[in-house]
Amino acid sequence: MKPDFKQVLWENFAASIDMLKDVIQICPDDLWEKDRQFFYMAYHTVIFMDYYLTYPVTDFEPQLPYTLLPFENLPPGAIDDVIPNRHYQQSEMLDYIAHIRNKCAALIGPGSTQNLEEQWIEPSAIELHGLCPSLVEEYTILEILFYNFRHVQHHVGQLNLLLRTKAGRAADWIARAGE
Repeated sequence: MKPDFKQVLWENFAASIDMLKDVIQICPDDLWEKDRQFFYMAYHTVIFMDYYLTYPVTDFEPQLPYTLLPFENLPPGAIDDVIPNRHYQQSEMLDYIAHIRNKCAALIGPGSTQNLEEQWIEPSAIELHGLCPSLVEEYTILEILFYNFRHVQHHVGQLNLLLRTKAGRAADWIARAGE
């Protein structure tokens, strides 16, 4: 039997989410608390993953709030202008990832009836949260899913490199996630 496209997409996206969870989970406490680059990159990945999985975008309500800062005011280690309102604990980040994984399953997982060819963001919502880069303004839900999936995996690789370099460990590869 040929696998269903949405099922394959879900299993791979969920594997990427699970890898993000693992890399945050195995991060030593001292690295989490002191290495701003690791923390900001983890936060950036999580907040954008949630945003890009929100449909409609007007429903986006981050569980771990942020503030947008001008680039000249960014704290050391920040990777963009989306700055968390405080230093969130690993457990808070992991709980948020679990919420986002469920959101992803609802959008594309088993039993989802979402039409992936619909426009992801309406023009009136583009500036609403300050997170929409111009290159994704015209994306369909399917396109933003692939963009998001690649974005998460890109940062998981960077986080794994930081972990290996600074803590001598890295999360394992997950080939395909289950339910």
